[in-house]
Amino acid sequence: MSKRFPLVSIITVNYNQAEVTCALLESLNKITYPNFEVIVIDNASVDDDPGIIKKRYPNVVFISNPINYGFAAGNNFGLMRAKGEYVLLLNNDIEVPTDFMEPLVEKLMKNPDIGAVSPKIKYYYQNDTIQYAGFTPINYVTMRNASIGFRTKDIGQYNTDYETAYAHGAAMMVPMEVVKKIGLMSYIFFLYYEEADWCVRIKSAGYKIYFVHNSYVLHKESISTGKLSSLKIYYQNRNRLVFMRRNVKGADFYFGIAYQFFVAIPKNAFSYLLKGKIKLFYAYYQAIGWNLKHLFDKEIYENPSL
Repeated sequence: MSKRFPLVSIITVNYNQAEVTCALLESLNKITYPNFEVIVIDNASVDDDPGIIKKRYPNVVFISNPINYGFAAGNNFGLMRAKGEYVLLLNNDIEVPTDFMEPLVEKLMKNPDIGAVSPKIKYYYQNDTIQYAGFTPINYVTMRNASIGFRTKDIGQYNTDYETAYAHGAAMMVPMEVVKKIGLMSYIFFLYYEEADWCVRIKSAGYKIYFVHNSYVLHKESISTGKLSSLKIYYQNRNRLVFMRRNVKGADFYFGIAYQFFVAIPKNAFSYLLKGKIKLFYAYYQAIGWNLKHLFDKEIYENPSL
């Protein structure tokens, strides 16, 4: 690797998970990369004391939001504060090995046509098992895609770098010059689909997105939102439609909307109703209702600049 070590701004968003965030910061304290800053955005935590983060790790830049503006906005606050040549978005429920940063920086330094990279993501509690080794493209009718290598044992089958459809928002490095060109994440998403939308914009600006095989992180998945919480159901389905409205055009859009409204959402929602999970059923229809209520809102399509 080059002897130049450009500044990397690491951004993480905390919400009611101060101890989890501290575990991330503890792992970052041990990394071998010599030039980085850490920015922690607290999104108005109410269930614990986020102040312990700054007390234990006084060198971090700690920003306390008075309101929970959402995950996308939290990252945006960090991006606006970042001083680095590169920015690395890390979920607070990630822990990192000591040498994870160098391959990501090296990939971007050597390839100015790459606009975002993600490392291999493995499960923290099953660290021989892959969560992410790249993404397949989203099918714009069904709005489904797949995480490459998902829940398979890591036996070296993905030990090469390659272009991928999307980076993973849990661990995603982007050159600051790309952020300046394409703008910040859309505030409209709040939670879920914001990084996929950002990746579409990165690719639309002419950049590639890469999976970097010789870097990995460990992910304690779904600590904040829960496996099947009504919050997760609501925002995933609300924002699936928002993503379509922003990015899918022509016949695919009409086929996709029809599929979502008449097949996917009724099928999934009524399955929860039949299981007696009324809150999850209601979350689906709140998601649809939000999109109908905001059918003509121009801010759906806005891309905030840095």
